[in-house]
Amino acid sequence: MEEDGLQEASIDFVPALCFVPRGVAKERPEKIVLTQSELARIIEDTKSTLAEDGEDDDDDEDIDNEDDMEIDEEATAGARNPDDEFGFDNYDQEGTSKTADIASVVDANEQLPDEDNDSEAEDEIIKPTDNLILVGHVQDDAASMEVWVFNEEEESLYTHHDFILPSFPLCIEWLNHDPGSDKPGNMCAIGCMDPVITIWDLDIQDSMEPTFKLGSKGSRKKHKDPYGHTDAVLDLSWNRHFEHILASGSVDQTLILWDLDEGQPHTTITAFEEKVQSLEFHPDEAQSILAGSADGIVRLFDCRNADTVDSDYVKWKIPGEVEKVLWNPTDTNHFVVGTNDGSLHYADRRQPNQLLWSIKGHEEEISGVCFNKDVANLLTSTSTDGMLKVWDFNASAIREVYSHDFQMGRLQCMKQSPEDPFTLALGGEKPPRCRIYNIKNFEVVRKVFKIPEVLQ
Repeated sequence: MEEDGLQEASIDFVPALCFVPRGVAKERPEKIVLTQSELARIIEDTKSTLAEDGEDDDDDEDIDNEDDMEIDEEATAGARNPDDEFGFDNYDQEGTSKTADIASVVDANEQLPDEDNDSEAEDEIIKPTDNLILVGHVQDDAASMEVWVFNEEEESLYTHHDFILPSFPLCIEWLNHDPGSDKPGNMCAIGCMDPVITIWDLDIQDSMEPTFKLGSKGSRKKHKDPYGHTDAVLDLSWNRHFEHILASGSVDQTLILWDLDEGQPHTTITAFEEKVQSLEFHPDEAQSILAGSADGIVRLFDCRNADTVDSDYVKWKIPGEVEKVLWNPTDTNHFVVGTNDGSLHYADRRQPNQLLWSIKGHEEEISGVCFNKDVANLLTSTSTDGMLKVWDFNASAIREVYSHDFQMGRLQCMKQSPEDPFTLALGGEKPPRCRIYNIKNFEVVRKVFKIPEVLQ
């Protein structure tokens, strides 16, 4: 099917998203206008990096990496229309130079008038009552992160700005630690199919490059050694007690604790026999991190002693591959585990290798789990079977309260608002692909959990 000469995207979905708390973003994010010399430098650096990676791939006969770099080149070089919600309206136009597109956008921006109409000016302002929602978006061979503004009181939702990503996003983590600054920041880390983690400043828009990167593939030509992960980054967790620490889990079967101030790995944990798919720092204990891997094992590490962290840990064996792990914020000795067969499991950190309850909750893999901090016995889950489910649980049992199909295809991810745990963001593969919904709107949820009706 074609419309206005453009072919409809064959791949179009949201694989990752993240809420940003209210009141942390600048009212007016800084705008970057590139000079021609800066633009030329970025293009030349990108070409050089791609050429070096291509040479390494040829030497190693690594076909998969060559394919990834082709994707990276297209995703990095594509130009964006800031008024297009998903931002790929010009991506597949034939006979158009991607490099020329970028230059023309810069020239146009330099000639734009300073005054916008009132509605556009209003949309530029981020209010203290606004949440930002970071939406990873994949369309065909291109990838981006869209920064949406959501105001629950005003029931408004729109795209504010976006970033072109070098590779498909798999996980997004917000952090307010700004390395090199004595003030809190508004940053996000993105893990992709590429092993290098990119860190972006959300208070800067129209940026073509991340603020900094964690990891490097290395360069034989420049005699630079690789460091960090060697394969896709599947999950990230920021340590809210030691704010300079970010954890990452990867297909390369390692968990790395990064020192953001140094930009280097602080500790690398290798106690895995399969890819590390989910991890989370304990909400109260800075040294404790939970990690789930595709070998069906959940491990709890104490990161204070790097010499023994690979051998000294507590574990739980779970049927199937671990897709999600999450601490219960209202009872921090307990955590939930979601697996690839759609099952949910509940465990107590004080009882190693024992499960308190298990249930076959979905037909396909668990893609999201959220505890409700305001209602201690309320749990929500999503799955690639397309269903969102609400559960009533305690330490010994769980029962389904309600299930709902948003008709978004395979639900790929779910996160909840940090201010209102009833408000959920869902990412899927059918329009609208990202949806914000308050589960108080479900009558049965209000009845079971004795929640007052939402005022309209």
